[in-house]
Amino acid sequence: MVEKIRRVVTGHDDTGKSIFINDGDAGAVMEMESMPGLALTDLWVTNSAPADNSGSADAADRPIVLEPPANGTIFRVVEFPPDTAWRDNADAKEAFGSIGADHATDDSTDDAMMHKTSTVDYLIVLKGEIWAILDDSETCLKQGDVMIQRGTNHSWSVRTEEPCLLAAILVDSKPV
Repeated sequence: MVEKIRRVVTGHDDTGKSIFINDGDAGAVMEMESMPGLALTDLWVTNSAPADNSGSADAADRPIVLEPPANGTIFRVVEFPPDTAWRDNADAKEAFGSIGADHATDDSTDDAMMHKTSTVDYLIVLKGEIWAILDDSETCLKQGDVMIQRGTNHSWSVRTEEPCLLAAILVDSKPV
């Protein structure tokens, strides 16, 4: 079952005072149909830099895609189930296609989940542990660990029986 993430968003009233405009479960959630248990919860999206903080529209109320808009960002939580629940029978092409990222996959490797995006990703393990896999090496990230992923080929693996929650801030970047 996909973990619910409480999202609190601030804004401004008509006089310019700070207010809470949202406090509840994040609504932009997508569980990957071809990978049950793997879910993306988008918390906020910016369309430019500098970001526009005016208005009260929900910036995450849009279809979930892998990469941020040009010059923009995505703040999301990714829930990865244990490998035993999906890795051997997942359709990676279908999964990446469902989030507008057919172009991101690397078909030259045996790891169907290997992919690359034109982003800088700030990643924080919130719960559990996960293996970050690169072309020629891998490392285990545990709760509280941080990784900066800079447009590299990468994949993920949860080798325990507990899901991993990963906070990810994706920032549009120039392709490498």
